[in-house]
Amino acid sequence: MDISVVVPLFNEVESLPELTAWIARVMQDNGYSYEVILVDDGSKDGSWEKIVELKESNPFLVGIRFRRNYGKSAALNTGFAAARGNVVITMDADLQDSPDEIPALYSSIVNDKYDLVSGWKAKRYDPLTKTIPTKLFNAATRKMSGIDNLHDFNCGLKAYRHAVVKNIEVYGEMHRYIPVLAKWAGFTKIGEQVVEHRARKYGTTKFGMARFVNGFLDLLSIFFVGKFGKRPMHFFGAMGVLSFLTGFVSMIWVIAEKKVIIYRNEKYHLSVQYREVTEQPLFYIALVAVVIGFMLFLTGFVAELVARNGNDRNNYQIAEEV
Repeated sequence: MDISVVVPLFNEVESLPELTAWIARVMQDNGYSYEVILVDDGSKDGSWEKIVELKESNPFLVGIRFRRNYGKSAALNTGFAAARGNVVITMDADLQDSPDEIPALYSSIVNDKYDLVSGWKAKRYDPLTKTIPTKLFNAATRKMSGIDNLHDFNCGLKAYRHAVVKNIEVYGEMHRYIPVLAKWAGFTKIGEQVVEHRARKYGTTKFGMARFVNGFLDLLSIFFVGKFGKRPMHFFGAMGVLSFLTGFVSMIWVIAEKKVIIYRNEKYHLSVQYREVTEQPLFYIALVAVVIGFMLFLTGFVAELVARNGNDRNNYQIAEEV
């Protein structure tokens, strides 16, 4: 099979007939063998009934229905597991992504040998309350991930080599950072294609302002797990040693300072006033730093045990065998 089109959807009953007909027309015009996997993320507006109806006249449709709303990442992950095509293309169901972009995306994977090609909606029809935070998040993601050539990580219109979707796991709200997940899995040939952003024709957006907070937290999770997932002691141990040494040196400084003052008073018959060690704030700050350092070090040991005994401790991506 040439192409699997994975479409996560939530309450998009109005757009489904037009979307599936448009995809079918593009596929037939280009002679692709294909399937369209519609993942209903717990819709309440009759979307599933519409999928069943459309399936009767279009055998290339595959419908998957969740019992409740799990989120876009869960829908994509399930669609990826079901996909059989050599190239997997994702798009949103709200008609803001154009199926006419499919041939160019397919060509980038097959002919240009990219692992992943992400769409870039250079001209958007979103309000400033959405575009400005999106630009900030994209800039932060580029900086933290090292994928400097992508302008829009969160564009729903993407194309993947089959092996990519079978070797990444999308969960939480990680759908915003699939290129980062792909890079951490070893798929480093990542490209970008300018695509059309169409104004929403039906329904309303399903994402609120909370997505920006969740997106930032997920970005930190990706960065940490990707860098230290199999060697957590390198992070917690280093932080613990740094904190412990800082606190220990500070405590030695406070004690030594008192001893020096006492020594000078006795030697030169001075009466310089000094505070007891336990009366100085620096002593308690140093003590807290020592305790925190010790706890971080223990956390590193526990995390190392969990990593070594996890089911994926030796789950490494193999590019080729002979």
